Amino acid sequence: MKCILVASEGAEVLFYWADPDFLASLHQRFETHDQSGDEPPALEDSINTLFAPVIISSMTLLERLGDTYSCFSAENGKHLYVLRMFGECLYIAVNGDGSESEDDLRRKLYVLRRLTEAHFGLVTLDSHLIRRELRPVDSEQRAHVWRLFQSLLETYNQLYHEDQSFLVEAVERLIHPQLCEQCIEFLERQVVQHINGSPERAGHEVVHAFLLVHTKLLAFYSSRNASSLRPADLLTLLLIVQDLYPSNASEEQNGLQLSEDKPSPQQLHSSDSIPVKSSCPGETSQEQVADDASVPEEFYTPKASPSQQSAGDAAWSEGVDSQGEGEVNSADVQIAEDSLHTLMPSTSEATNPRRIFLDANLKEGYCPMMPHTVHCLPLWPGISLVLLTKGPSSQVALPLYQLLDGFLVVEKKLREGQEIGQPLRSYPLLLELRHRMDKFVKKLGGQEPQLQNAWLEFKNRIFSRSEALNPSEILQAFCSIRRQLCAVYRLLFLGSSGAQGLPRSMLDRAQQFTQDKLQDWRDFLLVKSKRNVTMSTYLEDFPGLVHFIYVDRTVGQMVAPSLGVAEDGASELGKGPLPAFIKEKVWSLVALARSYLQKGYTTMTLRDGDFYCTYFLWFENELGCKLEVTDVPVLSDDSAPIGTLAGDYYRKLLRYYSKSHTGEVVKCYELLTIHLGVMPTELVIQQGCDLARQLWEPTRIPLL
Repeated sequence: MKCILVASEGAEVLFYWADPDFLASLHQRFETHDQSGDEPPALEDSINTLFAPVIISSMTLLERLGDTYSCFSAENGKHLYVLRMFGECLYIAVNGDGSESEDDLRRKLYVLRRLTEAHFGLVTLDSHLIRRELRPVDSEQRAHVWRLFQSLLETYNQLYHEDQSFLVEAVERLIHPQLCEQCIEFLERQVVQHINGSPERAGHEVVHAFLLVHTKLLAFYSSRNASSLRPADLLTLLLIVQDLYPSNASEEQNGLQLSEDKPSPQQLHSSDSIPVKSSCPGETSQEQVADDASVPEEFYTPKASPSQQSAGDAAWSEGVDSQGEGEVNSADVQIAEDSLHTLMPSTSEATNPRRIFLDANLKEGYCPMMPHTVHCLPLWPGISLVLLTKGPSSQVALPLYQLLDGFLVVEKKLREGQEIGQPLRSYPLLLELRHRMDKFVKKLGGQEPQLQNAWLEFKNRIFSRSEALNPSEILQAFCSIRRQLCAVYRLLFLGSSGAQGLPRSMLDRAQQFTQDKLQDWRDFLLVKSKRNVTMSTYLEDFPGLVHFIYVDRTVGQMVAPSLGVAEDGASELGKGPLPAFIKEKVWSLVALARSYLQKGYTTMTLRDGDFYCTYFLWFENELGCKLEVTDVPVLSDDSAPIGTLAGDYYRKLLRYYSKSHTGEVVKCYELLTIHLGVMPTELVIQQGCDLARQLWEPTRIPLL
């Protein structure tokens, strides 16, 4: 029984999500109490009635005491409530079946907050505007917005409980360096450069392009002028892609069966596909060992291409329809096309552009919510090409953010009663903001009369020498100008023209071209994604090791053996209850390690029944030399959850540790291991050190 609610200060429901059990309980409660014989109240009204006392009491405490409760239990301890204020909106998470802890519920609230920021950008800084976005006046538009976030929450909940990468909030790479390198090359030369060099793009520029196999990253390419993509932003994009095109085992199996029964025309003649080059003699990298242990090489390795010459230019100019040498039976072509059509989503779905706001470090400055457009192009079920573009108006976002940030800094000092030390009109930061704002309004011309009028009124009131204003009037003036800046941002990037992206024809060509390049690799990639890293690779060197998760927190990447717990999934642990049992151990170990890390512990050893569990967090310099251990900050119980998607813990931790190591690059790593309980403690710790040393080198493949 689960529910998540977002409410305003006036107890107005801005958004809700509830599972079927909670809805059934709600319906039963209000149906029983309805003695008049009339129809039971609408669902939204029932939720409002149920949560109104909680919202009102929380807001009253906040208003009178400046603080409020963050967690409580009800219904004789059966229901757990977690509350969090973000701006002027109250987020509430409820669990009534005991399946989620306080940390789990708090994590959900922070993920929802992250998703709202990713979809609405700087509009989240103004409570009035974000209420209008989350709860539009039009009922159909409101239902659309709520369905969007409800679906994202359900997808996140599923991935969090099934996927190790979302459990530890780090990206898992598909380990195949040779294929990765060649994919990056064709993404650069034959996708990104072709799109950015075409006059059809209408001012849009592809800044990032990457290939996904389920939730695993195959290849990632960024254009030269692009800002680096934060791990939290990349995880958000992975969540959106999985929500748009969720993994479907039956569709993938149909695709694999089709490829085995009837080879497609591209398989019969694949001059455009990525060729496989033979490895150097004596090469025994860890990735190759994992590949050999995962799938038989002779079955999935495609034959060498008859031509090494790139066909990218011809493909883009002619729509990748050329047959080359050798004709194929037209009936076979039609059968393959019809079968492929049944497996692929419609074109209108494939080009689904979505506006999203991501961090950007530009030469001109930092902008935490730079507008981008996401184009998710499904190649086959489970495999997608994602293009991230910036539009011609995105450059306005940086000066807008700098102005908003400056006004918020001054407003915060005034609200907290901090002494500025001089008259407000002579405050240096406000004088600089006045100069910037004058230039910004002048640049807009007469396009935004409301902003012009608000700015003129602000200057007349704040910079007037004759009129003495009380603090409430000053704060009201700051609030007004902040709202107008957010309104300009909303009009530019969330209006009717905000989600426009690349032309449909250009996306179709990119989709078809990438399909041709990866046609021979499709079956291999789908199998590889399920057995990316196999535990059998490490058993000889690390006897007694059952499972591990290795995370490079500097770049947000992880390596872990696959845990196949589905009934039809292949698992090294076999079938039956054992895979699910190990999976439960892994999830509980991660939760326990986070709770100790929150208290300031970076090392943990635990004997749990027949298993021995360990957790290590450490820092290294760029050469891989370990740095001395220092105390990490102790967090309060109601602090943001440890993670990257739900919080910003590791970036802050790296910044904190780097203060004592100026002049060198500091990197952060984590390792969780599960050994058999008969292993001596000294051997378990030694194996952990050796395993970390062995895993360090493969993570340096430059994907991000």
